[in-house]
Amino acid sequence: MNTHTVSRPLRLLALSCLAVLAAACGEQAAPEATAPAATELTALQTPPPQYPLEAACSGHGGVSTLKVTVGTAGTPTEVVVAKGSGNAALDDAAVAAVKQWTFKPATRGGQPVAQTLNVPVNFPAPQVRPDACFSLDEKAKTPAQ
Repeated sequence: MNTHTVSRPLRLLALSCLAVLAAACGEQAAPEATAPAATELTALQTPPPQYPLEAACSGHGGVSTLKVTVGTAGTPTEVVVAKGSGNAALDDAAVAAVKQWTFKPATRGGQPVAQTLNVPVNFPAPQVRPDACFSLDEKAKTPAQ
C-alpha cells in the first residue's frame, strides 16, 4: 500500500476541518444594540409654597402630601391632594406651588415618560406670630358697616 495515497486524503480531511474551524472561530456575533439606560425623574426648580397668612396667624402647620404626575415635558400635568394637612389653605398653597415646579423627565429606552410620585410639602407651624397678623386682628375687631 502506498503511504502517499492514504495520507493525501487524511491531509485533505485535516485541512478541511481546519478551514471549517478557522471560519467558525473567525465569526463573531454582532454586538447587540444596547438600549439607553433608564433615568429617573429629577427635580430642577422647586420654589417653596407661600405660607398662608391666616394659617400662620392661627399657628397652623402640617404636611400636605400631593400626588403629582409629571409629563414628558417635565411639568406637572396633575397635582391632587393625596393626604391633607388638616388645613385647606395649606393644602391649596401646596398644590399651587407644586404646579409651578419643573423637572427633568424620567426616560425609558431613551424616550421621556410620564411618572407619578407622592410629594410631601411641609408647613412647620411658625414659632413667632408674624407681624402682619396684627393688622388682621384689627380688621376682625372692626364692626362691619
